[in-house]
Amino acid sequence: MSKSVARGRGASHNPKNRFETLVLSLDPSDRDADEGAPGRHTVFYKDTTRTVLARNNSPDIGYDVSLNPYRGCEHGCVYCYARPTHEYLGFSLGLDFESKIMVKADAPELLRRELAAPRWRPQVIGMGGVTDIYQPVERKLGLTRRCLEVFLDFRNPVTLVTKSHLITRDVDLLEELNAFQAVSVAISLTTLNDDLWRVMEPRAASPARRLEAVRTLAAAGIHVGVLTSPIIPGLNDVEIPNLVGAAAEAGAQFAGYGLVHLPYGLKELFAGWTKATFPERADKILNRIREMRGGKLNDPRFGHRMRGEGPFSDSVADLHRLACKRAGLPKPRFRLSTKHFRVPHSGQVWQPGLFE
Repeated sequence: MSKSVARGRGASHNPKNRFETLVLSLDPSDRDADEGAPGRHTVFYKDTTRTVLARNNSPDIGYDVSLNPYRGCEHGCVYCYARPTHEYLGFSLGLDFESKIMVKADAPELLRRELAAPRWRPQVIGMGGVTDIYQPVERKLGLTRRCLEVFLDFRNPVTLVTKSHLITRDVDLLEELNAFQAVSVAISLTTLNDDLWRVMEPRAASPARRLEAVRTLAAAGIHVGVLTSPIIPGLNDVEIPNLVGAAAEAGAQFAGYGLVHLPYGLKELFAGWTKATFPERADKILNRIREMRGGKLNDPRFGHRMRGEGPFSDSVADLHRLACKRAGLPKPRFRLSTKHFRVPHSGQVWQPGLFE
């Protein structure tokens, strides 16, 4: 295994933005052009969005409404399918995604306004489905915690996905939400190999810390599980039994998975990283992905993008299912509830049709 080109970062450079016609090329002799230098700092920008709830109609996502206080993610996971979303902001999906972070400073207030609106129909809201809601800057800004306080005021159900141990900071709020059957947590667990973790997810919590987070939440009675996502064939697929077993031992109540998803320019970024980091098996990894994606590195079709197709895809599904069975993890049966929803200080408890 060779080292990543950009120390402390997942990407080695900034690929061209697919929406931009102009490209800035700096002289390599200019030290400022060395984007792989360890001195590349993260810059935070204020996001002045007027709404924070995003809606989707994706049948393979378990909720219709999501909330993300941050755009871009300093964790720097090279495989992150959210990287191309940074191109809508005029940035690159490469180093820009992990070093130029948009911060929705008014997210808690905007969330409160939207949940209090007469048109709001109580339903599950997903947090962390795009960028990590507990990335490093959350420790200082506390936007996710303040959003959880709003969810608790309204008793609106929320699901959380993260690969950060920082979520344990908010166990007090999660316990209160749990009393209303209004929270579920999934910890992303991709590898138990520290060497692989360091190059694949350079600024995310270590595997040991993620399992520690599972233990803490489980001990508090929170509904918590793991997502062994993404599964990258030829890289971490052999770890599935160990990942599921370690999660169950830590107290996880469920385990899900998804195949690596490489939309738009992420295909080239990931392929380049694979060849630079694992030159001896890069072809095997990329060809195996193609075999699961109809000959391509990506298949965006609903129903296929998370699971793939073909014999190798089936073998991953079987391996994961058997791992869950052996670990005693049944299919998820827990359901979040909206029956306790209320508008604070109004005396109103939600009933079907009341806010429609």
